[in-house]
Amino acid sequence: MAATSGAVVNGLGSAFLCGGRRSRSLSRAAGFGIEAGSGAGSRNLVVVAAAAAKPKKSWIPAVKGGGNLIDPEWLDGSLPGDYGFDPLGLGKDPAFLKWYREAELIHGRWAMAAVVGIFVGQAWSGIPWFEAGADPSAIAPFSFGTLLGTQLILMGWVESKRWVDFFNPDSQSVEWATPWSKTAENFANATGDQGYPGGKFFDPLGLAGTIKDGVYIPDVEKLERLKLAEIKHARIAMLAMLTFYFEAGQGKTPLGALGL
Repeated sequence: MAATSGAVVNGLGSAFLCGGRRSRSLSRAAGFGIEAGSGAGSRNLVVVAAAAAKPKKSWIPAVKGGGNLIDPEWLDGSLPGDYGFDPLGLGKDPAFLKWYREAELIHGRWAMAAVVGIFVGQAWSGIPWFEAGADPSAIAPFSFGTLLGTQLILMGWVESKRWVDFFNPDSQSVEWATPWSKTAENFANATGDQGYPGGKFFDPLGLAGTIKDGVYIPDVEKLERLKLAEIKHARIAMLAMLTFYFEAGQGKTPLGALGL
């Protein structure tokens, strides 16, 4: 386990282990800003003084002590939504902690999309979400084979690139299309944090940054607030999906279970 874990750590190069904004601020009490360079839109990291790390939060704030059950020493509060909840000690190894956070983030994003899709899909077609696969009219004029093939090709390609980028950050920021598309620039990780690419393509509304002279400049404070909001909503969505599965086992939809 130790050898495997060490190999994974050496191959990750993640923001959490090797330079994430929050982990850097904990280790050397510094944050960063990004400003436009003078040549070819280059960007330079500018280290600025930052406030000391916030105190750790507890998932049972009224209980003091309790050792690693209440206040795990391997959770330092640097991750968004970290309230020290790890009773099974799954995050003791930093490499696996990074992997579990990536898994939580991706599953949470899919759960949020699924919850919306369940309500919208039923409102649009009138077909309960757990019966949609048995009714060809639910996806008309497309066929299930067409959708399955498209999903496997497109999602498989995107997920494979995400997988590679997880173990080798920024390795996928290359010109894979035509030169005029500027894919390496538009799809590059503009925030420096794994799982939060930002940039003109992934943050077109500028919710966590601004675009100045064609260069995306992340707003660290806004980004941190949005990270926390996202992980909280993601966890709620995953719990909601679990509830929807139990309801579906009884032949009920989410609205039907509420008597609506």
